[in-house]
Amino acid sequence: MKKLITTISNIWKIEELKERILFTFLILLIYRFVSHVVMPGVNPSALGNTTKSGLLGLLDMFAGGSFSRVSILALGVMPYISASIVVQLLGVAVPSFQKMQKEGASGQKKMDQITRYLTVLITIVQSIGYVKTQVPVEAILMPVTLFYILSVIVLTAGTLFVMWLGEKITDKGIGNGVSLIIMIGIIARLPVALSQEFSDKVGASSTGGGPVALVIETVALFAVVMFTILIVQGVRKVPVQYAKKIVGNRQFGGVRQYIPLKVNAAGVMPIIFAQALMFIPGALTSFVPSLQGSWLIQFSNPVSLAYSLTFAILIILFTFFYTAITVNPVQMSDDMKKNGGFIPGIKPGLATSTFIDDVISKITFPGAIFLAIIAILPSIAVKFGIKQEFAQFFGGTSLLILVGVVLDTLQQIESYLLMRHYDGLMKTGRISGRAGVPAASSNAVL
Repeated sequence: MKKLITTISNIWKIEELKERILFTFLILLIYRFVSHVVMPGVNPSALGNTTKSGLLGLLDMFAGGSFSRVSILALGVMPYISASIVVQLLGVAVPSFQKMQKEGASGQKKMDQITRYLTVLITIVQSIGYVKTQVPVEAILMPVTLFYILSVIVLTAGTLFVMWLGEKITDKGIGNGVSLIIMIGIIARLPVALSQEFSDKVGASSTGGGPVALVIETVALFAVVMFTILIVQGVRKVPVQYAKKIVGNRQFGGVRQYIPLKVNAAGVMPIIFAQALMFIPGALTSFVPSLQGSWLIQFSNPVSLAYSLTFAILIILFTFFYTAITVNPVQMSDDMKKNGGFIPGIKPGLATSTFIDDVISKITFPGAIFLAIIAILPSIAVKFGIKQEFAQFFGGTSLLILVGVVLDTLQQIESYLLMRHYDGLMKTGRISGRAGVPAASSNAVL
């Protein structure tokens, strides 16, 4: 406790860090306030049951509940994340985008601009689909055509506003802005989930279990969080030796460094892609009533064995796919060779890229297995009698985002402390960064 109090006091002694933290809290407070503003022309009392599941539930989680509330920020940052993913994939497949990636700051600025334009286009398309499918006609208080036009403008402006807030946090606050906005939306659901679980176990409407079951669930959640941190932080260090150069009386190079290859280089993207595919059976049974009694219904139930196995297999496949397109061993080998570096015992060039590719393949498989286990843990938690809302924090996208963003933010705080010659946040070791949902900005999202 004394160490914690000392660390907090050291944080507030650094004026710049204190201002950045307060600025971040202010922006997040503004975001949460605006996310409760309902779109103009909508009667909130006529919306009915707003609970979302499947892919829509994932979108609602990323938007902090704004999606189900028909808020002016209903689409949140998802169009921006989608645009960022598209731009990153283009950077792998299109030579002109690869050239921009190699141009440094100027190239990154061009890609940021392309991402913003693409965000506007994606938001317009998604907003049209949103108002047509998620807003019932009986809840509209104005002419339908006028409402659709106004809603597209408002939702597009809302997404751009959220994106602007995220960029302000990144520039003047602490941590990655877009990631923190998503994280605060997820955390906002935690009090409700906890109250529901408490009422279910020890409240007046208790269905059994009592305080002992609640304690066991808390211990299990703590263990899952520790396990997730282990996966997010896990790296395979590949030693790299740099050649020694003597220039005048000074020596350059001649030191050994490490390339940290992450066990989970794909972040949460495999889960997001897999969830998008698992949404298809449910959509088919909704649009084709004759299929509701078929075998497809098993794949639309998140707690069924067929759903969990298929979901896990898809996550493993997408982990290998996404790692393959985002981690380039050939480029890593070329950069190493240009800087006079080599892996001890491995020839520079093709042999080095082959070695790195082999290491990545070996560590990606256990990483994919662990990621699949984390993804299906909420379904297992529901099987053990945990309420659906609280079970979402036992794994899946929400837990990975929470752990990743918290670690990334703590890493930045620790760097400020170490630069001012204070102790870090931990007695031993240092907090490592993590990879996640890509963004076009220089800071990775999630």
